[in-house]
Amino acid sequence: MFRRRLLPWDYGVRNLARRPTRTALTFTALTIVILLVFVVVGFIRGLETSLAVSGDPSVVLIYSVSAAENIESSSIGARIPGLLTASIDGVQKRFGVSHVSPELYLGTRVETASGNVGFGLIRGITPLAPLVRRRLQMTEGRWPAAGEILVGRLVAAKLGCEPGELAVGNSVTLEGRKWKVAGQFSAGGSAFESEIWCPLSDFQDAIKRQDVSLAAIMLDAGTSAADVDLFCKSRTDLELQAIGEMAYYESLQKHYKPVRMLAWLVVFLVVGAGVFAGLNMMYGAVAGRIRELATLRAVGYRRRAILMTLIQEGALLAAAGSLVAGMIALLLLNGLAVRFTMGAFTLRVDSTALLIGCGTGLLLGVFGAIPPALKALRLPIVTSLKAI
Repeated sequence: MFRRRLLPWDYGVRNLARRPTRTALTFTALTIVILLVFVVVGFIRGLETSLAVSGDPSVVLIYSVSAAENIESSSIGARIPGLLTASIDGVQKRFGVSHVSPELYLGTRVETASGNVGFGLIRGITPLAPLVRRRLQMTEGRWPAAGEILVGRLVAAKLGCEPGELAVGNSVTLEGRKWKVAGQFSAGGSAFESEIWCPLSDFQDAIKRQDVSLAAIMLDAGTSAADVDLFCKSRTDLELQAIGEMAYYESLQKHYKPVRMLAWLVVFLVVGAGVFAGLNMMYGAVAGRIRELATLRAVGYRRRAILMTLIQEGALLAAAGSLVAGMIALLLLNGLAVRFTMGAFTLRVDSTALLIGCGTGLLLGVFGAIPPALKALRLPIVTSLKAI
């Protein structure tokens, strides 16, 4: 009956305290590996979330056929938005005002007052833009007048400068002109938060263009993007195409799919490196306890009972490392702005990231303890008792 018993639960817990240096090293290694997993998964979740919340199901984007899927290279006549409003049934209106936002969108060099230079995304807009961009929320300042701009909350991350350089009242230089920061805005975590918005007419004068890049139109419930696209195809002389804003950002999701796959590959590589690091630490931990394990077998404990104790120790260390790494990720990484080609977004340590990170840590602790334990327990008891 004695041979079938497991070792007491507190035996494994006490063993961790008997070797504080080795325990601390193993714990630190596991915590670092799990924290790296949180960083990469937080990057993936942040990118996916930013694109997912950027689209509005009621908004359709109309731009030139020659631009393919690149709105920055689109060019349509300034009269097109007005023509669309008059020709398309189902454009949402309120108090006689059509919800149509003509916009000029491109990337250009931006210099702050301190001399920091970065590549910014500029969107020329009219006062009608908030009717279509319903996620817009002014967080500071006011709507821009002539020669002034609005900056999204992630513009500083996109430009690689300090947020204070874009405070209300400061100035930036773009397209050879100085623009005063009139206000700051947020947009529910969408891609707009990494953009600079300025009055459309001023922006057209600055870059010597009289056209716009696109027209964003909000439709009534009974009208779809397919109806608008049908109109665009019927007017071949205008050379326009229409796509729902949700569909547009879904296409960007596909465009960045290789990036996400590469990030998941990094996760697997980090986990693989963590497995080998954990195995190395566990081999070292078990190698110094061969005589102890042999003694337990000699007094009647079965290999299975000893193996369970070693797995318990690894799982306890991994659980502690997962908790510490999770707390660090939530406090320091969650919401951290990251610069990217599409603009900027924030790392997102959500429930999915926590599940993946903590699950990875527990797997490292459990499966990392098995190979070295099996190797030690296969040795004959007499040979193990003579080990140094």
